[in-house]
Amino acid sequence: MNMKLNPGWLGVVGFCMALSVQAQEVPTDFTTQVPLSLSGEGPWYRLSLPLDVQLSARQTDLGDVRVFNGNGEAQAYSLAREQAPDGDEGVLNEVKWFPLYDSADARDGVPGVRVQSSANGTLVEVQPSSQLEAGEEVLRGWLLDASAIKAPLQQLILDWTSERDGFQRFSIEASDDLQRWHGWGEGQVARLSFADERVEQHEVALPGQRARYLRLLWQAPETAPALTSVQLKSASSSAVSQPLVWSGPLSGSRLRYGEYTWQLPMGLRVERVEVELGEANSLAPVTLEGRRETSLPWQTLSSGLLYRLTQNGQDVVQNQLQVPGHVVQQLKLTVDERGGGLGAEAPKVRYAVRSTQLVFLARGAGPYTLALGNATVKAANLPLATLIPDYRPERLTTLGQASVDGGVAVTQATELAPSAALATNWKKIGLWAVLLLSVVFLAAMAFSLLRKPPAKS
Repeated sequence: MNMKLNPGWLGVVGFCMALSVQAQEVPTDFTTQVPLSLSGEGPWYRLSLPLDVQLSARQTDLGDVRVFNGNGEAQAYSLAREQAPDGDEGVLNEVKWFPLYDSADARDGVPGVRVQSSANGTLVEVQPSSQLEAGEEVLRGWLLDASAIKAPLQQLILDWTSERDGFQRFSIEASDDLQRWHGWGEGQVARLSFADERVEQHEVALPGQRARYLRLLWQAPETAPALTSVQLKSASSSAVSQPLVWSGPLSGSRLRYGEYTWQLPMGLRVERVEVELGEANSLAPVTLEGRRETSLPWQTLSSGLLYRLTQNGQDVVQNQLQVPGHVVQQLKLTVDERGGGLGAEAPKVRYAVRSTQLVFLARGAGPYTLALGNATVKAANLPLATLIPDYRPERLTTLGQASVDGGVAVTQATELAPSAALATNWKKIGLWAVLLLSVVFLAAMAFSLLRKPPAKS
């Protein structure tokens, strides 16, 4: 059967396609628009989303994030978060540790060592690089062998002999070859007598990166203790975690004496909380709880000892709690008041989440704009393996860089007025009406052609 479409029907179909194009997303569909600047080699560009920009989203999973070019055309993009799912408590690993000795007067420098290792990099022996006389050697710190752990390191857990009570402060460095070392910050552990009880802090948070070896150097060499146990908690996944990004100070409220709460702007996978300790000589055993919304029960996230104490004219501060990365929007801190409490007003807190990397394929002319803030749109991100052919995780660091132009200032677009929202709805309703009408017309045309008697030969 030979069927020909009437030009009138073709006009209806073309009109429907035009309406479909007009209904595509545009930057003004989103409440927040942030200009971007590009550097490096494209066409793929990687953007670390600042936390205050993320908080402008209307969807917890960032499903309303978009990138537009200078013509207002949406760009193909992917989100790389690589964060542990809820309930991932990590894996505890027992590791070997080796003492680092140096002469008593060598306070500034790093102890020189001779290292013997096996073929796979496991340490067998660590000795001082020069022979020290009896009485000259001082224990400066410890070298930890993490070569058997292939996943990112999240936490260091130490125990030490009882004659070294009080605070232990040390620097943490990481290396893969025992030659080049890079800093991982400072660690603090403590064992104190408190209100007829023993208060102990054994855990130190690590940045969630991989390393074969860790070096711990005590700031005051004569106080380095003899370790009795060393454990490293690693992530269950071997993926390299994104760095942490911190919020600004967040004010809270007091429920009752010793209980404080804070409301986060949206549900977030919080991995660390920092409590402001405004007064010197503060000591507070605490329990931190969280929940997604008011109707749900509180769940314990972490507990520990917070302190700000003055020793030898310097403040010794431990004001952070590591939490497992569950999605929470409310936090509650319960303080053991026997330590003096944290005051009548709720202290300010800061929270940290894993950085989110947005990768997009630049198409068309710039300038490019990041847009977010729409509760109704559907997520449009692609898997990285789809966005970038032959994608490998190590390739992520070689992509061009995108950054928020002019700092992290966010330009809030005017909220859609009721009339504009109504117009958008009418446009969608009209589009569907025309599409349905087109289907009816096409069905009627097909029916009429089928009923038409065949032409006589």
